[in-house]
Amino acid sequence: MEYSYLGRSGLKVSRLCLGTMNFGPETEEKEAFKIMDAALDAGINFFDTANVYGGKDHPGWTEEIIGRWFKQGGGRREKVVLATKVYGTMQDELGPNAERGLSAYKIRRHLDGSLQRLQTDHIELYQMHHIDRNVSWQEIWGVFESSVNQGKIGYVGSSNFAGWHIAVAQAEAKARNFLGLVSEQHLYNLLQRTAELEVLPAAKELGLGVIPWSPLSGGLLGRNALAGTGSRSARAKEGVEKHRTQLEQYSELCKELGEKEDVVALAWVLSNPAVTAPIIGPRTLEQLEASLRVPEVQLTEDVLKKLDEIFPGPGKPAPEAYAW
Repeated sequence: MEYSYLGRSGLKVSRLCLGTMNFGPETEEKEAFKIMDAALDAGINFFDTANVYGGKDHPGWTEEIIGRWFKQGGGRREKVVLATKVYGTMQDELGPNAERGLSAYKIRRHLDGSLQRLQTDHIELYQMHHIDRNVSWQEIWGVFESSVNQGKIGYVGSSNFAGWHIAVAQAEAKARNFLGLVSEQHLYNLLQRTAELEVLPAAKELGLGVIPWSPLSGGLLGRNALAGTGSRSARAKEGVEKHRTQLEQYSELCKELGEKEDVVALAWVLSNPAVTAPIIGPRTLEQLEASLRVPEVQLTEDVLKKLDEIFPGPGKPAPEAYAW
């Protein structure tokens, strides 16, 4: 496994990040334990979750599973760079402050809740799951600074931020002599490349590592998409029909390369210099094992050009993508 610094921090993480969103609703606890053990054995030390993962009826379920896995001991907690998120609504909240957001009130409560469910006293990377336009950066950075000073979190990350949100956040942090954001978790894959306009350039310039979520576009870029066995929902099937021509061309290219579609899609994301680690979200141990060799796959310039032809992106960053 290869490792990289997370943004401008001194923290090293694996070039693949284990996403755990399926743990609970899609993957039973016993299988989730096997996946996490296998990930560690393979050198993956970067695990991502969120306080709301577990489904509408059981938010927090995924963190609870991870916490019970940590509780087994064997150095599991010490080997993991743990990332979780705050923003959504949890079942133990009542009244107007139960709404989604990033108030100091909510961040303090949700951080303590995550620590309890995860059965740990600290989280390496605490991420804002979404921007909150109603809260000032003075309030947000104040509570995060306090949490860092208390040792509850090591670093702060963002998720689903626009490029200008990142810029403003970093400027406000610098004014307080605070490190600010070290990462941005963002939607990025061959089918969804708008991040190349603003977010990736901003992250690279301001020292954030990018952690792409849904690098396989919900399975559309997976090995079984065209066969239908990888599409579990009506929405996924609609996506296949919408992009069928592209996906067929893509499948043919992958056959020429002698690689599976999911491996090529992940390798493409990882080839971007702004990217630290794409999030892989296996439902089974077999799916995890299929992704492990991705960091070893090197795509040539010719292959990257062909992928651009099949899945055109904006072409250039903003403003050159749409202005002189």
